[in-house]
Parts: sequence; C-alpha cells; structure tokens
Amino acid sequence: MSRPQKTVKDYIRSIVDFPHEGIVFRDVTTLFADARGFRIAVDQLLSPYAGIPIDKVVGLEARGFILGGAVAHQLTTGFVPIRKKGKLPGTVISQAYALEYGEAVMEIHDDAIREGERVLIVDDLLATGGTAAAAIGLCRRLGAQVMGAAFVIDLPDLGGRRVVEDAGVEVHALCAFDGD
Repeated sequence: MSRPQKTVKDYIRSIVDFPHEGIVFRDVTTLFADARGFRIAVDQLLSPYAGIPIDKVVGLEARGFILGGAVAHQLTTGFVPIRKKGKLPGTVISQAYALEYGEAVMEIHDDAIREGERVLIVDDLLATGGTAAAAIGLCRRLGAQVMGAAFVIDLPDLGGRRVVEDAGVEVHALCAFDGD
C-alpha cells in the first residue's frame, strides 16, 4: 500500500504567536530544508511558465531570493533581486508601499531589466499584496512586461491576490492558509 503524496503545504511549519501574539507564522524554512519538498515547490512554481518566454525572474527579499534563484536556474534565465531600501550598492529606483503600521521602500538596480523584457515575480508569501504591488511597479517603471507572480503561500483573507490581479498580473500560488 502506497503512502499519499505529500503536498507543499505538508512541508510548511506553522508557528503560533510569532512574531506577535495572535499571529500564526507560516515558516517555509522547513520546506526549503527538505530536498523533496523544495524540489516540489520549485517545480510547481515554474510549471505554469514552462514554454512561456521569461527573460528574468525577479525575487523579493529575502525568501524570494531562494525560490527565485532556483526558478531562474530551471528556466535558464537571469535573476534580479528586489531589496529593502539601502541594501543594493548601485544606482536604484525606489517604490514605497504601505505596511500595517507605516510604510516601507523596495529598490531595484536601475539597469537590472531592459525595456520590453518579460519577467516573472517570485516570493514565498502573498498576504496584503503591498510588496508584490511595489515589485510590479518597479518592474514596469523599467519597461518590463510582468508575465505573472508566483508564490508558495497565499493568505486569501488578507486580499493580496485581488491587489496583484487588479494590477493586471496573474497570480499562481501553491497553497493557501485561510483565517491567518
């Protein structure tokens, strides 16, 4: 008798009351640490884009670097990081976005993407959509065509999918956790 196949969601650890009381943190480091789980996640993230020309994969700080680098490797394309303000050494463009309490800024090198390049945005988690929307804005300001946004986890109750889709970008998420 064969055991049921594990899904990506089975590899994700939930940590209650982190980083604050009342929050359930979805920890993808357990997914990354398991060779099979990590492979499943990368394969499923890139699956909808196989055969679609992608010039660059754009990963969002920090876990999007791990996933995005692996996806870029599999798609045989370049990788571009989008980082928090002040972390990139060259000339950058910036995009502010709203947080629950306040504002943050993301940056990309101003020469990382050329006009007309097709990009795929990759990150671990889609919550409110603020970070993803900022990434879409940065890529488009550089003249990119955003072909999609791929995430391991969607938290549908926080509305991020709607924010990204309202920006005209299709969302691909491997799993969802309701109520958090």
